Amino acid sequence: MARLLDLYKAKIIDSLQSEFGYRNLMQVPKLEKIIVSMGVGQAARDKKLIEGPVADLTQITGQKPFVCKARKSVSNFKTRIGMDIGLKVTLRGRRMYEFLDRLVSLAVPRVRDFRGLNPNGFDGRGNYNMGLNEQMVFPEINPDKVQFTQGMNITMVTSAKTDDEARQLLKLFGMPFRGN
Repeated sequence: MARLLDLYKAKIIDSLQSEFGYRNLMQVPKLEKIIVSMGVGQAARDKKLIEGPVADLTQITGQKPFVCKARKSVSNFKTRIGMDIGLKVTLRGRRMYEFLDRLVSLAVPRVRDFRGLNPNGFDGRGNYNMGLNEQMVFPEINPDKVQFTQGMNITMVTSAKTDDEARQLLKLFGMPFRGN
C-alpha cells in the first residue's frame, strides 16, 4: 500500500474530523484524482517531437498519457484540427498516492529558488492547480536524454466542499504551501 494512503487512513481522517467537526466518516474530504497535463506546441511543427514528452510523462506517472488533439485550426499557432498538441494522464488509487508522495518529497524541493507552493491555486470548489516549469525535477528523468524542457500542469481533485478543507487536507499530506 502507498505510504500516503496509510497516513490518510491512520492520521489525516482523525485530524480532519476533529478540526471540521464531521460526524460521518464519508464526510471527510479525500483525494479523488490527480491530472497531469503537458502542452506540446512544438509537435505542431514536427510529429516526432511528441515522442520525448510521451516517454517522460510515462516515466513520471507510470501510466501512458492520452494524446490530446487540436479542436480548432489557429493560423497564428500554425495548428490544424486533429494535430497532436497536448498530453494528459489521470491518476487514481495507488498510483495517485505514489505520484503525490514523489511530488511532495522529491520533485517539489528540487525546484530552483523554491519558497513554497502558491496557496491561491484553489478554484473555489476544493481543487488545487499547480504548475512546474520543467520535467527534470523528477528523479526518474535522465537530463541527458531530454530534447527540450517541458512544463506541466498538475491538478488535484478532492471531494472537499471548500478551499479551506482542501488546503488542510493537502497540508496534512505534506504539500509545502507558502506562508506555513
